[in-house]
Amino acid sequence: MLGFNDNLRKAIIIGTTAVLPEYLRVNVRRRLLGKLEVDIASRSRLILIAHPKSGNTWLKVMLTRLYANREGISEKDFSRYNLLADSNPSIPRIAATNGWYSYEGEVGRLLMAGSHDNPLKHKPVVLLVRNPADIAVSWYFQFTKRQSRHKQELINHFIDHPIDRTRIGMWEFVRHSDIGLPFLIEFLNTWERRVAGLEMGMVIRYEDLRTCTGEVLDRITRLMGDHFSEEEIQAVVEFGAFDNLRKLEAQGFFRQGGLTLRNAKDPESFKVRRAKINGYQDYFTPEQVAELEALMADRLSPTLGYCRALSQAG
Repeated sequence: MLGFNDNLRKAIIIGTTAVLPEYLRVNVRRRLLGKLEVDIASRSRLILIAHPKSGNTWLKVMLTRLYANREGISEKDFSRYNLLADSNPSIPRIAATNGWYSYEGEVGRLLMAGSHDNPLKHKPVVLLVRNPADIAVSWYFQFTKRQSRHKQELINHFIDHPIDRTRIGMWEFVRHSDIGLPFLIEFLNTWERRVAGLEMGMVIRYEDLRTCTGEVLDRITRLMGDHFSEEEIQAVVEFGAFDNLRKLEAQGFFRQGGLTLRNAKDPESFKVRRAKINGYQDYFTPEQVAELEALMADRLSPTLGYCRALSQAG
């Protein structure tokens, strides 16, 4: 498939397998998309591990913007930011993956401590973490309002109890589904251990990215072996500000990638939705919030920093 960009390669896999029976379709897609996921990671300068709704699209946009500004990429061309690396060798390819379920788990298996030595283990790897209760709420909106049909099908085949997104409520999704809060805690704990054993692994908190955006971008680009001036970074911080990205998404500025506008009439379907730290507390009763926070205090790795925040809030 030389000459095809990765989005087109993915579309070809999904399109040509659409006529297959469900069981065969899922298995063929998982195998072929898994090979593509590993291939993308192998060609990337940075591997970004993050569960959906952890800010990975936001971080990828800002990192790409840094290099695009340096290369003089026009606004029109940047609207297809996720394709720039295909035609601009000076713009690094960034592989964003959850590295855990369905076909994305193929990258995760290569980064496990017990796996054979391979090139992925020697690349810069950033784990982007976020308060798992905030992930869970945003993940609910993503899963029920934005998730593509093929991705949802693959996820449902990964879990023991498939989810009907037209019927499940937020509390059931967050607290009791197979991809709710207990699963997200396990995801973060496991990936924190994995990244700690990598040659160039780094853990970044979404909350720090929100409050100290420029400092975090500087740390990541230095991990990649690059350096940007304060002025270059500040320009990207302003571009990546919540209000600006929200406005650009609403205007349909982004023509490709995760920030593509889906439903202008439904604010909860936006990729740039709220970006509020501890926003999960707005969606549940005090008793439900206490239950979620007790679960995190009991199970979540304390070195991620969220348990201290919970105890201070209490």
